[in-house]
Amino acid sequence: MSDDASEIARACYKAYVDKDRTAIEALIAEDFHFTSPLDNRLDRTAYFERCWPNSERIRACTFKRLIAIGETVFVTYEGEAVDGKGFSNTEVMTIRNGEIVEVEVYFGWSLPHPAPEGGFVEPDGLTSE
Repeated sequence: MSDDASEIARACYKAYVDKDRTAIEALIAEDFHFTSPLDNRLDRTAYFERCWPNSERIRACTFKRLIAIGETVFVTYEGEAVDGKGFSNTEVMTIRNGEIVEVEVYFGWSLPHPAPEGGFVEPDGLTSE
């Protein structure tokens, strides 16, 4: 595997789509940590127990932005679940010595967006007109 941070990030998402646990295990460092709005700095073992099973629900991933600056990779992607539902997330990955050592996930929204273009959705679920 290359030490190129953007290539390593792309390989991580490909492993999810391909459901290739061997490939992603080779990318994830032993001292890896994962944080999201639902998870606070999970270690490698907890990540594979809690997060990896989500690969079974992911059919596709399309990159909207993938920018590597040194060992940090900023990724915004649109995913498609096996049930056809879409979603969008942004992730910040830290890649060091050819391995992913840290991931921060910022959940996006469902696709198509529930609010009309130029409008919004109130917290109670009502949309603007």
